[in-house]
Amino acid sequence: VQLVESGGGLVQAGGSLRLSCAASGLLFDAYAIGWFRQAPGKDYEGVSCISNSDGRTYYGDSVKGRFTISSDNAKNTVYLEMNSLQPEDTAVYYCAAAQYSSSWYQSPLGTYDYDWWGQGTQVTVSS
Repeated sequence: VQLVESGGGLVQAGGSLRLSCAASGLLFDAYAIGWFRQAPGKDYEGVSCISNSDGRTYYGDSVKGRFTISSDNAKNTVYLEMNSLQPEDTAVYYCAAAQYSSSWYQSPLGTYDYDWWGQGTQVTVSS
């Protein structure tokens, strides 16, 4: 399984970015894809995830209403549209893949069930 993120960069507060996560080596519909971020000195934070089997989406409280996750199953790619970005959104953003399990359904934004991770892409929001 390989996950490759792209789309990070530097943006001013209030701006937008769209991250992409291209997946290969897996049966795309059988996995959930999540976005996580890690700011310097902080733990991983679950940002959003999508169940590719049924399209259900989940969002962390800090990004609800600002970020939108979507999936193009034909391209094996998941997108994260980020709007109204704020300096506190500055972090390395990772996409990760998880197989469905009872524990994943209980905590879809927890890192526990995500076994495959991309290399990350830096998002920096200036004030």
